[in-house]
Amino acid sequence: MATPRAVQDTTGVDVYAHQRLLLLADASVSLKGVFNAAANESHAVFSSVPSTSVVRATTITPTASTYPFLAFNAYYSSYDVTRSATGELTWASEGALADGTTPEWTNSA
Repeated sequence: MATPRAVQDTTGVDVYAHQRLLLLADASVSLKGVFNAAANESHAVFSSVPSTSVVRATTITPTASTYPFLAFNAYYSSYDVTRSATGELTWASEGALADGTTPEWTNSA
């Protein structure tokens, strides 16, 4: 997961150190997991990635019971299912900020 901010150098000729402007915020996430046909949660969410342009609400929580959390809307650009040489079936998906809303960590009880 990444939440970078762009910066632009604006240093004048009359100063001896960098001056910068803080620009736009962004967010991206790389999700990975084990494909579980019985539970089927990840496949139900990501299987439409290749054929639709759906904004998906994304919430990142460090653990199931720990706050704070980061929530943002994302476009997912890939859904890769891979079987390793040893037999594990895993998935990976890449998401990027969709709607221009600045992602923020939120504390909630």
